[in-house]
Amino acid sequence: MAFALKTACPTVAAKASRKTAVVCRAGKYDEELVKTAKTIATPGRGILAMDESNATCGKRLDSIGVENTEDNRRAYRELLLSAPGLGKYVSGAILFEETLFQNTKSGKSMVAVLNEQGIVPGIKVDKGLAPLANSNGEQWCMGLDGLDKRSAEYYKAGARFAKWRSVVSIPSGPSTIAVRDCAYGLARYAAISQAAGLVPIVEPEVLLDGDHDINRTLEVAEAVWAETFKYLADNKVLFEGILLKPAMVTPGAECPNRASPTQVADYTLKLLRRRVPPAVPGIMFLSGGQSELEATLNLNEMNKSPNPWHVSFSYARALQNSVLKTWQGKPENVGKAQEALLKRAKANSDAQLGKYDPATEGSTEAAKSLYEKGYKY
Repeated sequence: MAFALKTACPTVAAKASRKTAVVCRAGKYDEELVKTAKTIATPGRGILAMDESNATCGKRLDSIGVENTEDNRRAYRELLLSAPGLGKYVSGAILFEETLFQNTKSGKSMVAVLNEQGIVPGIKVDKGLAPLANSNGEQWCMGLDGLDKRSAEYYKAGARFAKWRSVVSIPSGPSTIAVRDCAYGLARYAAISQAAGLVPIVEPEVLLDGDHDINRTLEVAEAVWAETFKYLADNKVLFEGILLKPAMVTPGAECPNRASPTQVADYTLKLLRRRVPPAVPGIMFLSGGQSELEATLNLNEMNKSPNPWHVSFSYARALQNSVLKTWQGKPENVGKAQEALLKRAKANSDAQLGKYDPATEGSTEAAKSLYEKGYKY
């Protein structure tokens, strides 16, 4: 006797058809995002990070005896952005909100100054760090509330990329919840930024604080980046339309065993190859308290052989330290201060190409450490 098996279940063919269905992303700004990211990630160029909060900028000014006023902040930021030929070495500049809407002394907008230099204007969009409840003194990054509306306004003002800095502390753990919050917050920010036409810089900074060795840094960084890319994918972030801003893999600032540029490059590239998809156009390293010289030497070492990404810089202190000391708040020093900026920018441009020669430094000033424990923007 033959039996016919009846079932309400879908056929194998129907199941297979559903499994192979692909949902395609077609965001409003996708083409522009990819173009902007590629523009920033052009050979021999990197990012000038000058998005310090007014309070942090005030500390910088105070270090040279200059009062923290809006006019003095404007004067310093104008000095940086108007340096003749800066666009040869710098493709993007991250601004604080005040600067994005600010004019130069002559009345020209800061955004117009950047556009004339061929430099893409960017904007810091996070609202800073706050204590993470029920953690070992860890922090989380604020700013998602209202980010969509703020991002739309920044785009109208001329910004084309954004930055959000979260941090992970090795001495404090890091705890699972801190890593997860860092990764998820970055992913939500990235998705919101792309929806507004801004290329998001994804920055989960593993802080230099601590006496751990370079292997521990690599272990934590791998965990942080694995979690970050998982949430970026979950939020359907377009990888071709983002830039990364990681810390280099180095020992903790208080570790007695220092690493050579060759070792830093080896560990850092190992991290990137294990965690970063080649679809990402640019890796723009933060200096994180390294000396100007150290940051340049390490970047140069990483570019001595080809990489699947544009490996470059997004430096603040490692580009500005010499500039501040040269300027001293005096109008007659503006030209020399701009020369100091161009010297550091060219050094890092050469390092991005793997052609930096430390013999061109000419002084020991660039070798001085810029590390500050618990540094805040």
